[in-house]
Amino acid sequence: MSEAERTTRRIRIGGVEVGGGAPIVVQSMCATRTMDIDATIAQARQLAAAGAGIVRIALDNEKEVAALREIRAATPGVTLSVDLQENYKIADKVAPHVDKIRYNPGHLHHIEKSRTIPQKVKWLVEVARDHDLAIRIGVNCGSVAPAFLEKYPGDQLTAIVESAAWHCELMEEYGFDRFVVSLKDSDPAKVVEANRRFHQRRPDVPLHLGVTEAGLPPDGIIKTRVAFERLLAQGIGDTIRVSLTLPNERKHEEVLVGHKIVEDVHAGRFISAPDFGAGLNIISCPSCSRVENEKFVELAQQVKELTAYAAKYKITIAVMGCRVNGPGETDDADLGLWCGPTTVNLKRKAQKLGNFRYDDVLPRLKSEVDQLIAARSPAN
Repeated sequence: MSEAERTTRRIRIGGVEVGGGAPIVVQSMCATRTMDIDATIAQARQLAAAGAGIVRIALDNEKEVAALREIRAATPGVTLSVDLQENYKIADKVAPHVDKIRYNPGHLHHIEKSRTIPQKVKWLVEVARDHDLAIRIGVNCGSVAPAFLEKYPGDQLTAIVESAAWHCELMEEYGFDRFVVSLKDSDPAKVVEANRRFHQRRPDVPLHLGVTEAGLPPDGIIKTRVAFERLLAQGIGDTIRVSLTLPNERKHEEVLVGHKIVEDVHAGRFISAPDFGAGLNIISCPSCSRVENEKFVELAQQVKELTAYAAKYKITIAVMGCRVNGPGETDDADLGLWCGPTTVNLKRKAQKLGNFRYDDVLPRLKSEVDQLIAARSPAN
């Protein structure tokens, strides 16, 4: 891949440049609780030391702003991005302490329903401009804005692309161009198609690549490489994030994997995985500060071990660690485990099967897997 193939404009995020001929930036996200200031400072430093050009931190509410202020003061050499989650209203409070804000177009309708989406985006632009920040428009498969799902019924891919494109137009209408876009899905094929479509439409806009909920290594790494290799080799992608389900002490491995993928693509080294995705598919979100019980990572590993016998069956199991991704992103899976603080919500597609303690959910999950296998066996 030659640098000349990338046609996007270059933007500045703190001390980092993204897009155009700038080197591809590998980034990651702190998995520690933001209110645990010392642990989050340590992890931000850990990720930066591993080669993360940008480190993202999630904030849920205004109470965490004071913690962010201390984290920023202790990490002066780290380029920080903040994930606004479902509370865009705190943007002006966090802005003095970060270099970039990320908002999800699919979450803007939740709060201040009396204000229009354009009014909310204009305010975010004003905050970013006043504080010399960049913005990421982060569209996610599990939380696409309802207006776009209604406009393109049964065509989620088009809804994702159109939502991102519209928000770009809003930014530019308000005279702001320091933004990147991400279009994420847990299915590598959809990630490739969404980003290809968007890039054809807006070849000037820098792209942040990610396969959301890629899962546990090594499958999560393969899943990510399948998407990134195809896109990067075509000059699509300016910054990347590898999303793996890992314990906190191994979180920096996301960064190492990201650099390895970029290095291999530059050198023309690609993996061959023709049958990947043909059988059991375990989706699990990356461990992050939103996880409500650290046993989530252990549970994801246990699910993988428990269901190994079903490897040849095309069954999708989603293991989600928080309320942001849990409800929506388990709906499309054959079986979903949405992990709360003390219990796990077990689902069959959108149907809730019940709440179970972490130690009790696995036997019921196995029973559900057995039923799926029986229903899909040739004899049936």
